[in-house]
Amino acid sequence: MSKVSVTGSKRVIDDVIEAAYEHHSLHVTDYDERYEGFAPGDSLEGAETVNERLVTVRSLESVLDVEGDEVDAARVLDDDELEAELADVRERVNALNDRRDELQTEIRDREEEIDRMVPFADLGIELDLLRGYDSLEVVVGEAKPDAVDATLADADGIDAYEVFAGSDVVAIFAKPADGAEAGVLQDSLVGVDIALLEVPEAEASPAEYVAELDREREALQVDLEAVEADLAAVKEEAAGFLLRAEEQLTIEAEKKEAPLSFATTENAFVAEGWIPTDTYPDFEATLADAVGDHAEVEELERASFTPDGDHHTEAVGGDAEREAATDGGHVGHGADDPPVVQDNGSAAGPFELLVQGFGRPKYSEFDPTLLVFLTFPLMFGFMIGDVGYGVLYAAIGYFLYSRYDGTFRELGAVAMWAGGFTILFGIYFGIDLFGYHAYQLLPGDVHWPVAGKGLSPADLDWGLAFLVASVLFGMIHLNAGHALSFVSNYQQHDLKHALYESGSWLLILNGAWIWIFSQHVPGPKPDFLFESVSLLTLGAVSFAGFPVVVGYAGLAAAGIGVVLLGVGATAELAEVLAPIVNVISYARIMAVLLAKGGMALAVNLLAFGAYIDNGGEGSFHFIFSADYLEYVQSHPGDYELVFAGITTAFDPASIGLVGVVALVGGILVAVVGHVVVLLLGVTSAGIQAVRLEYVEFFGNFYEGGGDSYLPFGYDREYTTEE
Repeated sequence: MSKVSVTGSKRVIDDVIEAAYEHHSLHVTDYDERYEGFAPGDSLEGAETVNERLVTVRSLESVLDVEGDEVDAARVLDDDELEAELADVRERVNALNDRRDELQTEIRDREEEIDRMVPFADLGIELDLLRGYDSLEVVVGEAKPDAVDATLADADGIDAYEVFAGSDVVAIFAKPADGAEAGVLQDSLVGVDIALLEVPEAEASPAEYVAELDREREALQVDLEAVEADLAAVKEEAAGFLLRAEEQLTIEAEKKEAPLSFATTENAFVAEGWIPTDTYPDFEATLADAVGDHAEVEELERASFTPDGDHHTEAVGGDAEREAATDGGHVGHGADDPPVVQDNGSAAGPFELLVQGFGRPKYSEFDPTLLVFLTFPLMFGFMIGDVGYGVLYAAIGYFLYSRYDGTFRELGAVAMWAGGFTILFGIYFGIDLFGYHAYQLLPGDVHWPVAGKGLSPADLDWGLAFLVASVLFGMIHLNAGHALSFVSNYQQHDLKHALYESGSWLLILNGAWIWIFSQHVPGPKPDFLFESVSLLTLGAVSFAGFPVVVGYAGLAAAGIGVVLLGVGATAELAEVLAPIVNVISYARIMAVLLAKGGMALAVNLLAFGAYIDNGGEGSFHFIFSADYLEYVQSHPGDYELVFAGITTAFDPASIGLVGVVALVGGILVAVVGHVVVLLLGVTSAGIQAVRLEYVEFFGNFYEGGGDSYLPFGYDREYTTEE
């Protein structure tokens, strides 16, 4: 990327903006008012009118619900045509929209009045009988008649009363005692749970009034449908025009507001920005063709792709590095990083979304998208590890990917990759299908090499092995982060800085964990640290721990790392245990695996029941049927019943109400339970995987905070220039 400056007279600012806009390559940087005599520019004449029209067009598109697929072909939109047709469409749409709002308000009023009258229609008493008495007090409300009766029977100040009840409403007539104050009936009902209703002022009976309101509402609804049809007709007729008008006005607005980013004086302007280096000669020629020598284009800096600390810029033409120029009539807007274009291909590209959630890479930084692509689905798939859930994740991802654009499409692609790895690990864990080892359904006596996820007494060793696998993955992941930090520091500064700031952590990380996996001081170290390697490799690799001498070497390496860290960054000695702690943090991978597997097991346990096969070293098996439950219960020595399950109460041989209810209830528990596990899988596995990427991994080498490359210009879709 090259930083360029365009300096010229204000007399040609329109032509310069037009030429730069059509070239569509200059990423304009904002002037920050750091130089005396220069100020940010003002919008060009007519900007306010253009913006007002643009707001009008977008408002009309919102009213008509115009989307981007109502244009047959792009064409020129004349300014006079735009102004005249926009006025006509605005007048028609506003009139119809006002009428629609009016009708919707009237319909809502009728519906509210109907809702207010329904209790009185249910009560069945004429409205004029509920008001207008001199010697009686009347209260209407929603309450329980028994509660009203019990309260009024003991009330003082009331000689007699009568309660009339509908299904949800009561009308209470009461004769106050001599000397009682007005409102005694309502005061007597203070302790009753009653919602008082105001008696409407209507001449007709409640039922007739409700019927009349219904007729009025239906008539208004017919009028509303007619207005909606008229609006649909206007949309069909004007959608193409509105989309063309929005595009053209957007282009005009961007051009007229461009000087807001320029540095200007009374007679001159300076615009700066970044441009791809290979397009600079063509950009310079384009502006020269447009305004001749009335504007000068100069390449100020050329950014290197190699990271180098405080944003190194190579001198153009091989001269010494310089500050932003202020000679030759040019004024620099100050140091700023070049914008960034991330291009990771179609497979890894969607994972840019996860990287940008932390921060877009700076121009001088390594883009970690490819590494996130290689590790995020792997962690997610391992933590869920179920074919059924994986298929659903992939299906949801495909739905988002195929139906939407932008962020949702990228999320869909990420979900498909995550679902794919979830399926693969589900197969690895015994063709896990919603918590059930489906390999047992294969013909013959199939022995699956992976016993399970570590949830049953028979496969506890596998759970510990997955803990070791999580730690080993963490070591690899963190080594990659520290290695990238080492390379970056070496390129930014020198080998000494790289050793102090990154090499020290590499030595501490690997030295400490080599010692942990060695036979030096074996007593406190659990056996599964060494036995798990053989289990995970299915016996292909036998590992009894590194020899004692290797353990000493690991301690020495860690000690050297501590010394380098103390020399280079003494304050960071307080974090000297971070490499050990950060690796242990990856144990959350195993924890989520067991948690999600345990939830799926619990759902199946409740729905279908399970037992432990005492002859199979304590492995779990689901029951499913009443016959099999009876068989398990009849062999207490061979099998240990864990839970009978809900569906096992259903016996096809003697179908009864209880059995049918149990079958439906069990299936409902299974479906709802697995939906909950599916959703929690997204939140727990997804969040934990993202956390490991952001905190443990990115924290070693990545800062982020770069700007996206947004070239000045517009890709026309609905209009043409000529």
